[in-house]
Amino acid sequence: MRFDLITIFPEFFTGPLDYGIVRRAREARLIETHVHDLRNFTHDRHRTVDDRPFGGGEGMVMKCEPLFEAVESLLGPASGANPPAGTAIVLLSAAGKLFRQETARRFAQLDRIVLICGRYEGVDERVAEHLATDEISIGDFVLSGGELAAAMILDAVTRLIPGALGNEDSTVNESFSAAATERETSQTKSQTESQTTTTSHESQVMNHGILDYPHYTRPPLFRGWGVPEVLMSGNHEEIRRWRRQQALKKTQRNRPDLLSGG
Repeated sequence: MRFDLITIFPEFFTGPLDYGIVRRAREARLIETHVHDLRNFTHDRHRTVDDRPFGGGEGMVMKCEPLFEAVESLLGPASGANPPAGTAIVLLSAAGKLFRQETARRFAQLDRIVLICGRYEGVDERVAEHLATDEISIGDFVLSGGELAAAMILDAVTRLIPGALGNEDSTVNESFSAAATERETSQTKSQTESQTTTTSHESQVMNHGILDYPHYTRPPLFRGWGVPEVLMSGNHEEIRRWRRQQALKKTQRNRPDLLSGG
């Protein structure tokens, strides 16, 4: 299996890739890991990867252009619309679907996984809608970026690849395996709920229990996908209502458990 990691901090992965099961799997050629600097896919002298969001708001949003170019340099043109068979393009985002062991098992059946490490206040929504095959969160908390999450997913998937652990029985009865899932569910759920954290202004999982609203930044039109007109209207009340509605829709789609209290 091949892992491609797209990040603005390529040096981050020097440690996680060089220890334990991941290192042994690399040495045994069970997996390949390739780290790509997102700034290499920019075209201005400042190597800009982020911009201010339309509609206002705190912080900066990662631009869609370099992310599309980075993925397409690996998988070919229009790979977001039609990625190669056996390939997942994973956007690490606190507003994504929760990563669980069944997700790791699904990923372990693939040939290639591209992991996009988000940063700042979010990523242009067109990356989630038109490039990524999966938008994944590792929990109900906010990280500075997706690098830690990508390293965790890489590790969780690698250990499910035949030969990576040496003893194939090691994964059978551990937490979140098929045999242990029923036993662990109630305990894990209560621990997750008690450890859920948010911050007042940067939270992707917002204080009232729904996910963050979609973000858009320049260009206003990219490959035929436009920015919603309401965000450029200057009407702050309409923008606020739109963001709330879109946040609810995304929560219903990606994390309905947050709405049901489950």
